[in-house]
Amino acid sequence: MSKRPRSPSPVTDVSDHDFWTSETIEDRASTFQAFFSPTMPAKELQNLDRIKDASHRILAWRKPSSQRTLVGGVRTLESGTDDDGERYGGRHVLKIIEEMRVEGALVVARWYGGVMLGPARFAHIENCAGDAIRAWRQKEDSEGQKRRRVEDEDMEKMSLIVELTDRDQNILVLRKLLEEKTKQALPQTEQKAPSRPPAPAPDYGSMPLERLRQFDKARDST
Repeated sequence: MSKRPRSPSPVTDVSDHDFWTSETIEDRASTFQAFFSPTMPAKELQNLDRIKDASHRILAWRKPSSQRTLVGGVRTLESGTDDDGERYGGRHVLKIIEEMRVEGALVVARWYGGVMLGPARFAHIENCAGDAIRAWRQKEDSEGQKRRRVEDEDMEKMSLIVELTDRDQNILVLRKLLEEKTKQALPQTEQKAPSRPPAPAPDYGSMPLERLRQFDKARDST
């Protein structure tokens, strides 16, 4: 019966490339673990130090081809497999790459425990392969959310700067009108008193978003 540990393996960096690992699956003394990278060369991923002692390092890859189709120069993909002694294993790894519509290299390492597993080994290979890709996607989704949040905050900041600047101009105009009306109600001798210079405009561009929100809230109550 296969067993999975409860926590996934950590993401590991090698040189300037990243790869993502699956949880391990253990079944009758055999252990399976997958490694996915959208950037590493396929053979480099297959030759990671941490899996050099594996009985089989089953490889599949799917990457952009240097060739273009004759009609319209459409981008094409090339793929390949290496069973590394686990017959038909490569096609099961490639199947997951294609079904999950990703590009990159994917290796499933198997440490053979001396007991033949039959077709169950292919289920373990596919499950590990999918886990490794999902680990990468989780990071991609997280980074995408962070980028969108930063972009949204930048847009909000620019909008608040424009809005607050316009409000300040309107307030200055209203204050000027009020000052003129107040002067007209004064005796002639007092109407010539110099007007007070306006306060320096706030430097909204240098303010963090939270400070701008506070200014906007204060202007709402003005």
